[in-house]
Amino acid sequence: MSTVEVNFDGLVGPTHNYAGLSEGNLASDRNKEGVARPKMAALQGLAKMRRLMALGLPQGVLAPMERPNLPWLRSLGFAGTDRMIWEAAAKNNGVMARIAASASTMWAANAGTVSPSSDTADGRAHFSVANLVTMPHRAQENGHTARLFARMFADAAHFAVHRALPAQATFADEGAANHMRLASHHGDRGIEIFVYGRSGFEPQRAGFPARQTLEACQAIARRHGTDMLYWRQSDVAINAGAFHNDVVAVANGDTLFCHEGAFADLTAGQESLSRAADGRFEPQWVIVPEDAVSLSDAVSSYLFNSQLVSPPGANRMTLVAPTEVQENPNVWAYVQGLMAGGGPIGAVEVVDVRESMKNGGGPACLRFRVVLTQAERAAMTQGFLLTPALADALEAWVSKHYRETLALEDLADFSLVQEAQTAMDELTHILPLGSDFYAFQR
Repeated sequence: MSTVEVNFDGLVGPTHNYAGLSEGNLASDRNKEGVARPKMAALQGLAKMRRLMALGLPQGVLAPMERPNLPWLRSLGFAGTDRMIWEAAAKNNGVMARIAASASTMWAANAGTVSPSSDTADGRAHFSVANLVTMPHRAQENGHTARLFARMFADAAHFAVHRALPAQATFADEGAANHMRLASHHGDRGIEIFVYGRSGFEPQRAGFPARQTLEACQAIARRHGTDMLYWRQSDVAINAGAFHNDVVAVANGDTLFCHEGAFADLTAGQESLSRAADGRFEPQWVIVPEDAVSLSDAVSSYLFNSQLVSPPGANRMTLVAPTEVQENPNVWAYVQGLMAGGGPIGAVEVVDVRESMKNGGGPACLRFRVVLTQAERAAMTQGFLLTPALADALEAWVSKHYRETLALEDLADFSLVQEAQTAMDELTHILPLGSDFYAFQR
């Protein structure tokens, strides 16, 4: 097919740990201060990428950020040699070191928002880097993401890469985790939907923070030159642990799969989508009622944080679900009924991404979806699309450089900084990043 959707997965970095930094993320809080397994986490992520390739789907990879982030610590007044900076940050409860070592860029769905060229006013694919201002450990990501996207999608004739919105709560933006797109086929003009938790001009309400603002969504739509639908996420879903919309809803093709409690006004959303799609395609809804799968079970299993994909030649879509879906008897019974029901979703692939799941990131969190024409795939920087040979090289790199285990007390060890920098330096010879991509190389 000339136009395809490519899933670019975030490669898990060598400092993967359980610091519990994400308020409103129940899994992150539940596993706080546990022992992480960085090597296993990265290999699980690569195994999922291989599984998608085996289904016949294009797969790409995004490089991890420089972690620990010593330039960020320097900007906060830590001074001296790298060792002095790291040891000072790790003192007391080490919260600054925990933030600086966060491997959260593995959850690529938050990297930014993309509108394919078929949807935009100027016929280019537009990328807006997310500012992620709600959480300090994620707010440090956007500079790296902007550099990475600029290197991957450098051809200005085909791509426009926009920097993050102003780092203000009014324009809080969490990227594609709150963005859905429906179309009859990937190459057709689509209907893009932004899901927001609050207006930037209203205060945060009691409970967990609403991370996406309406004003951020509107600004991105103006930048991209696209028509958007704006749906409000329900407070009930947010306070149940759905800190992003992709914890309770996922779209693919003409189908939207969601929990009935996902949106503040589901009926209004259905009506607006039907109007927008009129004459183009008939939206397919798979709405899961609370009495079939509770919000609590949806959040703990990450049923809706599965990837919903269309393998070549298949008549029905495939749900790429985490093992936690299979291990919840109630959720698994629903999935089995869904597969047998004759609707748009006809198969399930179960993948093990437990190390990511313990921090609140399922299969859909790990990927950034980009619809690309054949010409755009040729125009992007070559070397970021996964092949069996590249997957082999990345697995060997992980096995060589990553620790088997990483506890929070291990973050104080300066050798972790040295190990990570050595690994990142070698990665620039595997992926086409350039010899100056990471700050320590400059």
